[in-house]
Formats: sequence, C-alpha cells, structure tokens
Amino acid sequence: MSWRWIDSSAALQQVLDDHADCAVVAMDTEFMRRDTFYPQVALVQLCFDSQAFLVDPLALADTASLKTLLSRPDVVKVFHSVSEDLEVFDRWLGVLPEPLFDTQRAAALLGEDFGIGYSGLVERLCGESLAKGETRSDWLQRPLTASQCDYAAQDVTWLMAVWRVLDARAREQGRLEWVLQEGRDTLASFRDSQAHPVQRIKSAWKLNRRQLALLMRICEWREAEARRRDKPRGWIVDDAACLAIAQAQPPNAETLGRVEALNPAARRRYGEVFQGLVEEVAGLQEAALPQRLPAPLNAEERKRLKRLKQRGQALAEGLGVAPALALAGRDYELLLRESGGTSVAPPPSWGGWRETQLIGPLRQLLKEGQL
Repeated sequence: MSWRWIDSSAALQQVLDDHADCAVVAMDTEFMRRDTFYPQVALVQLCFDSQAFLVDPLALADTASLKTLLSRPDVVKVFHSVSEDLEVFDRWLGVLPEPLFDTQRAAALLGEDFGIGYSGLVERLCGESLAKGETRSDWLQRPLTASQCDYAAQDVTWLMAVWRVLDARAREQGRLEWVLQEGRDTLASFRDSQAHPVQRIKSAWKLNRRQLALLMRICEWREAEARRRDKPRGWIVDDAACLAIAQAQPPNAETLGRVEALNPAARRRYGEVFQGLVEEVAGLQEAALPQRLPAPLNAEERKRLKRLKQRGQALAEGLGVAPALALAGRDYELLLRESGGTSVAPPPSWGGWRETQLIGPLRQLLKEGQL
C-alpha cells in the first residue's frame, strides 16, 4: 500500500498546494477515547486521486491549511459514516467538512443496505476484501507501525474508489443532489444535537415546566463542565441524578442530601452549583418556562405509528432507498404528533427529496385519515 507520512505544517501545505485543483478528497480519522469527553485525534488520512497521505496531527504546529481544505466549497469531502469524524474536527479545528459526501448514506440512497459496514461496501462495490487487524490499535503511539500505516492508507484509498462508483451511480440515477443534500442535513443535525443536551435524558417528559427548566439548566451546566474537564458526562453527574435533582428541586443542602441518585462525591463537589441553579429557576416567571415534553404515545397512537411506518417504508422501497435511511422512528413519531395538532419543529432532514417523496405524501395520508 502506497502512502506518504506528513509530519509538519509545511509538508501538509505543500501536499494541499500540489492538489489544489482536485475537486474531491477522501478523508478519514483515527482517534482514541481514554476516559475523556472529547475524542483525541491521532491521525488524519487524505486521498487525492489514488495517492494516500497520512497526516500526524500531533506534529502540526499550524492547522490553517487543513481548516481551509475542510471549508473549501469547491472540494467535495468524502467520508464513510462521518458522525464521529465530525466530532473530531469540531473539537480539534472548530470547522466541519463541507460539502460532504458520506458513502454510507449515499449507498443507502442508491439501492444498498444502510446497515452495511465499510468493509462490506468496499467488497460489494470494488471486489476487494480489506484487512481489519488494526481496528483496535493504539493510534496515539509514535511511531506507528508499518501495519497501522498500511491499514490507515488502505481505508482512505479504497474510500476514493467507493466514491467513484457511487458518484457515477448517483449521476446516472439523477440523485447526486440527494446525496449532497444528505451531507448538508447531516451537518445540520450534528449542530442541532450539540445544542440540546436535555434530549438525551429519558423520562424527562414526566417533569412539569419548572422541573424541566431546571433539568435543562443542569444539562447545560453538565455539558460545559464535561467539556471543561474533558471527561465523559456520566463522570460529572449521571442522567439519573440530573433527573432526580430536577424532580426534587432541593431548596437547601439538607434536601439535596436526600437525593439518593446523587453520589456523595458529586454532592460535595457540585452542591452549591445545584442550589444556585434551583434558585435561578425558582425565580423564573411562568412565561419564561419551557413547554412540557410530550408523553409517550398511547396504545392507539402506537398502532397508527406502526401503520405510518409501513407506508413510509413502502414509499422508500419504491424509490430504491434503504427504509432505515429514508426516515427514522423519530420522524414518524413527529409526523404523527404534528397531525394531531402538536407544534413540531421540522428536523433539517425533512427538506429536499424527503419533503417531496416521503414527508408530503405521508402528511396527506394522515390528513385524509387513511392511517
């Protein structure tokens, strides 16, 4: 496997200058999580045409050229299953790759199974069986072994080959814009998910408006604290404790001490923080409180939801799109709630081809009472 090791900002700049006219770059990252909130970037792989470059992020004094590449609107950035890579770039560089071509999602738009893994997709489209021996390697060690480098280069080189097949198929089917819209939706969903940490808390729907306001404040504080300390959220305060504090709204240290879900160490360290948040929320006017989250669907609504999913999946199959990519379970639930008069903020993914091919027709069926 041919590759070049890039371990200086000057060398990276030269590579990018040499390939400034390339309209497409395949990219991948290797990273580690060692009891941290953030992924620790360990390697960035680039492929222009058929040449792979392994960029050592630990050796870069200046990342401006890489930020420029990620932001160039005239260069398509190709990834496979990009969600974790987005987290890496967002934390490390504060920049996300645009425009984006995610081969996992593109394949599902073009007749392949959404659940197929990268190795399976390479074998399906290119007839190549990839080695998997370095999947759990220590990517932060230096120097990397020759086997690690070959593995990393192999991934990104074949990613370019997969892109060629899918790009040609998308153009042939008239769905290239669908694929690129999918990239835009992925980025919008990523940004939206970063802004609403309370959505991760189960049973939050049970809270009244003031309790929910407190839970939102606690989650926002926890998110900031986890990022500041670079520790997993659960290492700061787990979800059960966040919910229990919001339910109890403890007005003083004694009451907080009776919240069993909060461990003693967190109580000692953050007790004053929690009491401050309780006081802050207690002073909010009713008009400033959030609306309650909707309760789970009842039995009749679940039956309608099942019928709605069946119709949506049939529409997707008729388009040759993997049903699992077309609409998620959450999309169907939002459509059902919307039809019942609940105010719903449409997700970013509801635009473009989904609006005309799926959302619009399903809304019409719901409006006509056919479900």
